[in-house]
Parts: sequence; C-alpha cells; structure tokens
Amino acid sequence: MPNWQAPHSEPMQLGAPTVVIAGAAGNFMAPAVAISPNGFKTVVDIDLLGTYNVFRAAYDVVAKPGASLIAITAPQAEQPLPQQVHVCAAKAGVNMVVKVLAMEWGKAGIRVNAISPGPIMGTEGVARMAPSDADKAAWTERTAVKRFGTPADIANAAIFLSSPEGSYITGTILDCDGGMKLGDASGDYLTAPSR
Repeated sequence: MPNWQAPHSEPMQLGAPTVVIAGAAGNFMAPAVAISPNGFKTVVDIDLLGTYNVFRAAYDVVAKPGASLIAITAPQAEQPLPQQVHVCAAKAGVNMVVKVLAMEWGKAGIRVNAISPGPIMGTEGVARMAPSDADKAAWTERTAVKRFGTPADIANAAIFLSSPEGSYITGTILDCDGGMKLGDASGDYLTAPSR
C-alpha cells in the first residue's frame, strides 16, 4: 500500500477561537417539595456554574477583539413554571452572567449573549416535558407559529449572533421559541366575530 501524504505537510494553525457556546443543561420535572438540596444544587452546578466556568475559561483563549460567547438559557429564566424551581433559578442566573460579562468584557472586544430556545423537536427537553403525542399537540397549539423548533433554528440564531450582522448585539437574551414566551396563542384570532 502506498504511503499517502496530504499535499500540505505543515500543520494548520487555526488561531484563537472566535465563537464559544455554553450549552450546559440539567433538568427534571419535580415540585419543590420533592427536590432534595442535592438535586437543586446539581442543576445549578450544571447550568449556572457550568456556563460561568466555560465562559471564564474561554476568556483566556478567545480572540480579543472579535469573540462571540453564547449561552443556551431557557424561558424558565424569566417565566416561572411549576415543577421547575431549580431550572428557573439556574437559568435566571445564566441570564445575569451573560449581562454582567457583556458589560465587563465588552472593552476587550468580546460580545456575550444568550439564546432562549422554546421546545425543540428531538431533544431531551421535549421528551421530558411533552412525553405524549397529546402533550406535543397541546404545546404546539399554544405556540404562535404552531410548530416545534428544530436544532437548525437554534444554530441559525447562533450564526446570526456570531456574524458581522450581529456585531452590535451584546448582553441580549434572544428568544428563539416560536412565540411561546408570549403566552397561549391557541385561540382563533383570524376570524372576525359575527355581529
């Protein structure tokens, strides 16, 4: 067998990272009376401390100026949800980490934002929070765009935030949720009432 060699034998130099995404998430459905202190702490450790640790480590190696740091948060950061006290607290902390770091690191040319996804088909979150077809249908009906999101929807939001088109955006929590955060959109609002 011939000894094949790549046309360029010198190692490729990539340079400092320009995009870092912290997507840590831990979740389980439980009322507060059923969550142990360790269960609460575990979700806070994964979501909040995990995001901070990723960003803090990234600061030392990313391109300055020019880096875009993106956290994946959740609607529960701003919208209380029963059986989600641990996630609500952790993701609210993630949102504040994003905003504070945007203020502190802007001078270094680093932008820090977050994406708050709604229900994304094929994810563990949808499997846990809408386990049945009836649950999924009810959730879809309440969402303004009448569908679940896709991983590509979130990827496109991240691409935008990291692109030159997003270069003036920092400290922002971008809702990418099909209008879920707006509230229940299941009514018929396109038919004029009869008189």
